[in-house]
Amino acid sequence: MTIVFYGVAAAGLILSLAKSKEKTKLALKKAWKAFENIMPQFLGIILLIGLLLSVLSAEQISSLIGKDSGWIGVIIASIIGSITLIPGFVAFPLAAALLENGAGYMQIGAFVSTLMMVGIVTMPMEILYFGKKATFLRNGMGFVFSILVAIVMGVLL
Repeated sequence: MTIVFYGVAAAGLILSLAKSKEKTKLALKKAWKAFENIMPQFLGIILLIGLLLSVLSAEQISSLIGKDSGWIGVIIASIIGSITLIPGFVAFPLAAALLENGAGYMQIGAFVSTLMMVGIVTMPMEILYFGKKATFLRNGMGFVFSILVAIVMGVLL
């Protein structure tokens, strides 16, 4: 499947070059700049994941947020997800690595959903733009929905 996506991207690039070399070069330069901006964050997260997985054994991960950790693991994962600020493209590989090392589906569901929907770190900025009431309401509803996601995942998986 990856080969298909690379093929489609290459075909699109060739088509773009045929249509306008100048615009394609400009687009490639912008893409490279975006890549340069994302790469430090991405490498930092990859290093953090590697460090986390080297410090914590599969048994420790399993005891904290494993299937047998139950609701305490869900709460731990939800709190960590609410506080942590990492982009989505890093969250999913991190979740896969945690699952491979003993985390439970319900706990990872809570972690990833709070990571995406609850922003403790970004609350001060959000309060400036949207006000306290809207910020607390959005984050509270995101947290509750994340717990519901964990329950659904626990039932289905």
